[in-house]
Amino acid sequence: FQTDVEICLIGGSCKSPIERFWNGNDMIYILQKARHNEESDPVEESNPDDTSYALELLSKESSGPVALSVRTAKQLISLYTMVQNPNMSHLKTGELVVLPPLGIRCDGSDPEHTYWLGAEPLKAGKKITGINLYMVTCDGPTADKSCFANLEELITAHKTMHHSSVVMTKGSAQYELLRAAALEDTIVESTSNINVDMTWNTVNKILETPVLTSAATLNITLEAGDPGSPVYQLYRELQFLLALSEGLKTGVTQWPEPLESESAVEQVQELLTDLKNKLDRFCISENENGTEKIKCDTAAVDSSIKSVFSERGDLDFAEQLWCKMRSKCVSSYQELAECFTLVIKSLERGEIQPWIRQGSSSLLGKLIQQSYHGKIEVVSLSGITPIQMLLEIGLDKMKKDYVSFFIVKSASSLLFQDYFISTSVDLQEQVHRVQKLHHMLEIMVSCTVLLQFKHENLFPLTQICMKYYKENPLNEKHVFQLPIRPAVVKKFCQNDDPEIWKVDVISGHGQKEVRTTWQVSTNPPVEHMTSNNTGLSSDSTVNGSSEERMYYIAMAKCSQVHFT
Repeated sequence: FQTDVEICLIGGSCKSPIERFWNGNDMIYILQKARHNEESDPVEESNPDDTSYALELLSKESSGPVALSVRTAKQLISLYTMVQNPNMSHLKTGELVVLPPLGIRCDGSDPEHTYWLGAEPLKAGKKITGINLYMVTCDGPTADKSCFANLEELITAHKTMHHSSVVMTKGSAQYELLRAAALEDTIVESTSNINVDMTWNTVNKILETPVLTSAATLNITLEAGDPGSPVYQLYRELQFLLALSEGLKTGVTQWPEPLESESAVEQVQELLTDLKNKLDRFCISENENGTEKIKCDTAAVDSSIKSVFSERGDLDFAEQLWCKMRSKCVSSYQELAECFTLVIKSLERGEIQPWIRQGSSSLLGKLIQQSYHGKIEVVSLSGITPIQMLLEIGLDKMKKDYVSFFIVKSASSLLFQDYFISTSVDLQEQVHRVQKLHHMLEIMVSCTVLLQFKHENLFPLTQICMKYYKENPLNEKHVFQLPIRPAVVKKFCQNDDPEIWKVDVISGHGQKEVRTTWQVSTNPPVEHMTSNNTGLSSDSTVNGSSEERMYYIAMAKCSQVHFT
């Protein structure tokens, strides 16, 4: 079989492709049809701690069929079972070694449409006493619920097969929340995904709604930059910050096309003139009620999120300058240098005495603080200096924006956030950490708007995100998981059909435990499955009804063979 079979050893942090039907050991062999490649060995073993195997396996699957025939799979299962049987000493296989469980991809060509066959040794200490055999079959997609199993029949069949008198049932379901909320609230759906996994004991009927005593886990994957996001304007502001950062590294800055008829130089000159005429305009006082708020990108946030991400009214001069000069206005290096020339000359002449936030580490902030004493150092506005100055004030402003949200909305500890606002690292690393803050913001805002999250959920979610990002680089594909009360998602479970619904019928304990699994899902439950009804998507319907969803129906059974 070596030339026809490819072996992959999955373990560690790698996700098993069969885990939804079979919660086996940490390590498992996956057998599939070999792809003949002169540069690769037919037997591949991946490092259990190396997640790169998963991408490699996916790329192979996407390029064509990888399943073996059911007949070949059964032969391989037989060989595996014989090798693990201590009574087969005449085979002279040498010292008996307990192998990891085995899963074999099948092509579904048999009448039962088998897509997985599996085996796992049963042990008593170091001795192999038997083997568990698994079979996963699948049909669909279909919207015909008459094809669905009857729970009582499932239980009866399980009892008959395993000679069990006592069984228990466990239910699980997954609901897609982001799409349901998008349809209801007309928020544009993105490629991001928010879903909830529900599990509960004692199932009474097929496709029943999860009970309020279920265990619920929210799974959140969000990619920043969705134009439908309420904080999309902040994302654009971040993109300008990233363009400046990239310009410092490469020496080439991608300047945006100006979106305003008034140039950045004209807007900065207006700001300086206004300051000269009203020197005390930006002196913040708790008793002052007439302070005019400067328009900035924070104020441009979509109205649906204003109550979540409120406009800051305490912008200092540097932050207001950033708002004037950012991507809507500054369109060239020359224009940027001219803007800073105007500011520095006004400071040198003492025409303005703007307020700057205490502790500002930017070069402009230091110049403003020096101006309070009547003298500022000479700065040459050449080379990368103007870009670095703009990047510094943008970083300061955006850090304050994000931190204000996390402190006010989720009451997160400032001590925990020192990592994200630290100025002790270089500018490139500071920009990277601001990207992490923005990703966290998009997650919090989405959950607040779509799921009406309050402090009880925002606080632990914030802590989960911060802990991850203190230890890992930016990763918008990461799935953040948060345990929640089922009541939070009650309306979704009651009003929408599940993406996945599963029941396990279980009997026995420990190594003698056996289970029968029945599942429906809107997507193929196995990666290598070819639909029997090509052209039908999970949203397709029967007889034109928009209420009926198409489901794949899968069944997983196991049986035990004892050697002693």
